[in-house]
Amino acid sequence: MSASGGTKAIVAALAANLAIAVAKFVAFLFSGSSSMLAESVHSLADSGNQGLLLLGGKKAKREATPQHPFGYGRERYIYAFLVSIVLFSVGGMFAIYEGYEKIKHPHEIEAWYWPVGVLVFAIIAETFSFRTAIVESNLTRGNLSWKDFIRRAKAPELPVVLLEDLGALVGLILALVGVSLAIVTGDGVWDGIGTLCIGILLIVIAIVLAAETKSLLLGEAAGTEDVDKIQAALVDGDTVTRIIHMRTLHLGPEELLVAAKIAVQHGDTATEVAHAINAAEDRIRAAVPIARVIYLEPDIYSETAAAAGENPASTPGAPSAH
Repeated sequence: MSASGGTKAIVAALAANLAIAVAKFVAFLFSGSSSMLAESVHSLADSGNQGLLLLGGKKAKREATPQHPFGYGRERYIYAFLVSIVLFSVGGMFAIYEGYEKIKHPHEIEAWYWPVGVLVFAIIAETFSFRTAIVESNLTRGNLSWKDFIRRAKAPELPVVLLEDLGALVGLILALVGVSLAIVTGDGVWDGIGTLCIGILLIVIAIVLAAETKSLLLGEAAGTEDVDKIQAALVDGDTVTRIIHMRTLHLGPEELLVAAKIAVQHGDTATEVAHAINAAEDRIRAAVPIARVIYLEPDIYSETAAAAGENPASTPGAPSAH
């Protein structure tokens, strides 16, 4: 995913959420609807989340230092994880609390046209934001399903915005249903039930986001397509005859570490081996430009040693892992 694509989706979501948060809060003041209050806090939390994503993207661009020699690419993962925490605590838990209080102490919605009008406006605004996220995601999603895209994406911004916007749209529909039933029946309990459902929805989305970003924080290997390209680039059949084992690791969404033990010819001189390694690194970078940190260890392949050594299939990013 390009950083520009992610930034465009984040800015679109931020603009929509700020406008919606103000409109929802005004509707709450005039109508007393707890769904409106929960939704205004939800939109405000989403605005803060987009701010965190933008901040993470900015911090990730810092140059590497002696203390952090591999750079700050994982800042984007850290801030995406913080987003899931904010969504869980500020958005989900607050909505559940408000829903519980509304069910326990229901009251009739006043000036019903305020919440209904704001919800319709919010649904339209969120739809445009969601559409922007879909368009930007489709530029890099390829043939992946939406589920696989969210699970496999190494850049966290678009999956986060997609899930946030989806949750916002569904939440708005739940709020509209709750408010409408409260207006029709004159029973404010329906407003509380809608608010409670919004809270549960946000918590589920927050858990999914936390699980995915936790995996990125722990360190994920390159995707299957990139691993295939690296393997093909490494082995030239002349100076590098095979890959003994290989590991890959994302240092950030757009920075990949490659470490491999490669087999070279038995009679090669040190100079020939050095040239072979340099050429292999050039081929890897040409095939997978995000492979910026490469460590290659030359060795002489031995069938006996290979049989007694570790199973390459158990190594993430290894030649036979897929």
